[in-house]
Amino acid sequence: MNGLTKFIVSIFQLDKDWVTRIVMAMIVMSLIWGMLGVIDALMVRIQEASWGLMQALPFTPQEYYASITLHGMRDLFGFAQQLEFAIFTYFTFKMLNLQPRAKWIYNLAFVLFNIAFMLIEGPILITASQGFDNYFPSEGWYYLSPLGVPGYSLYVVSPLWFYGWMLIDIATYMQTIWLIYHYYLASKTMKEKLPIFLVFTLMDILLYAIGYSGETVANVWDILAIFKVVGLNVIANQIAFGILWHAVVYMAWIPAVSAMYLLIPMLANKPLYSDKMGRVAAVLYLVFSNNVPIHHLYMVDLPIAIKVLTEILTYGVVLPSLMTFMNLWATAKGANVSWNILTAFTVMSFTGSIFSGVTGIANATITFDAIVHETMWVVGHFHGFILLSIVPAGFAVLYLMLPMMTGRAWYSTKLMWIHFWGYLIGASMVVIGFDELGLTGLIRKAEIYPLTSTYLTGELMSAIGAIIADLATVAWLFNVILTLVRGKTEVVTSIEDSAHIIMAQTAVSRFELESKLKKFMKI
Repeated sequence: MNGLTKFIVSIFQLDKDWVTRIVMAMIVMSLIWGMLGVIDALMVRIQEASWGLMQALPFTPQEYYASITLHGMRDLFGFAQQLEFAIFTYFTFKMLNLQPRAKWIYNLAFVLFNIAFMLIEGPILITASQGFDNYFPSEGWYYLSPLGVPGYSLYVVSPLWFYGWMLIDIATYMQTIWLIYHYYLASKTMKEKLPIFLVFTLMDILLYAIGYSGETVANVWDILAIFKVVGLNVIANQIAFGILWHAVVYMAWIPAVSAMYLLIPMLANKPLYSDKMGRVAAVLYLVFSNNVPIHHLYMVDLPIAIKVLTEILTYGVVLPSLMTFMNLWATAKGANVSWNILTAFTVMSFTGSIFSGVTGIANATITFDAIVHETMWVVGHFHGFILLSIVPAGFAVLYLMLPMMTGRAWYSTKLMWIHFWGYLIGASMVVIGFDELGLTGLIRKAEIYPLTSTYLTGELMSAIGAIIADLATVAWLFNVILTLVRGKTEVVTSIEDSAHIIMAQTAVSRFELESKLKKFMKI
């Protein structure tokens, strides 16, 4: 029993201060939802790969569509959003040296947020005739109105689905307002400028608050329509929800940008090339990231002038991105950067952002979108951002953050590199496979497709890649647990201390790196 108690204390850091405890609880819950979401994603890949290889469908269509929805809900919100708020919270109080107030608000938000996904999942029924059945989620994670609403749709779900979304909305606003309040408190005593990392963090928190506004309106509207309190204007409801639709991309991605602003100057051992440019870019991300919901509705019968204006505003998001990557490139240019695990994941995030951003510019163009709309190209675009930019930056921050929180060095360097190379190869295969399928014109969520090499190559590549990336992530998770339980005790007093420890622990010489790359290329 003592061993189990010690294990739980180590995992949840129960012997630490409140900020560390709540942040660790959020990280643990985010990983639980993330793992469940990965299982959902594998069910989708297995279904599509099984059709290509054996012309068999191991899951029912309802299970297949439910898996797509639950993958999106669990990984994008339960995992990514919760993990981002954990990082926001930890670094806000660490870097500003604040004492948290009204902690019960944040605790309650944490509980409500995680209950929400239990409601959204719906009833799980196991029957001999239907097998494993998730009813609610098979109607689609973004539930394009009026799908699911009684009186407006033949496919009707329980109000619990919408109540789950309502809890997400409430918890998100509790967290954003609580954090903004603490930034206000900090501003009253700060004598220096807010660190650039926290500027992006604050902009992202504000983006969450603004981005959720339309979805909250749409969700309340749906609930009122279910009980026949009001009628439903389908297009207006879709536009309202669309405010979150696009904002969520940047809500998830801006933390990756802020991570690069934190890590690249540290890795290059140089100050940021232009602090002012970085701050202006942060504000421009906030300005341009909320006002383009209609670019997800180009095929809806809306006035052409509105669509063209949306196209121009969408291109506007490119401006802060160009400023950011020029700024970061200029910072790193000429620096003698060592190759270590922080460098590796930062480079992956930097490169993945550019690659995925280019495919996004194509999506923004009305004429191109008319061709690729609702195809796997769109799926490839946002999975490129998630898998090759957002997640690698998250891994880099977690590699930096865990020793700071726990006072323990990472347990296994070998597992760190297995994680990096396996994830890089697997995630790249997934994205390239999706993009290839999109260029063929294959629509998203297609269980059945023509059995030609055109489609089989992309389907099998993405399925194999998903398995490789997931196994690599399991290696990382195993390393996390070993670190929490058996990691060597280290005195870590600052972000820089943690970075230097990890850089020294995982450093690879240029000769060794070139040798390994040559061996890899021969394989």
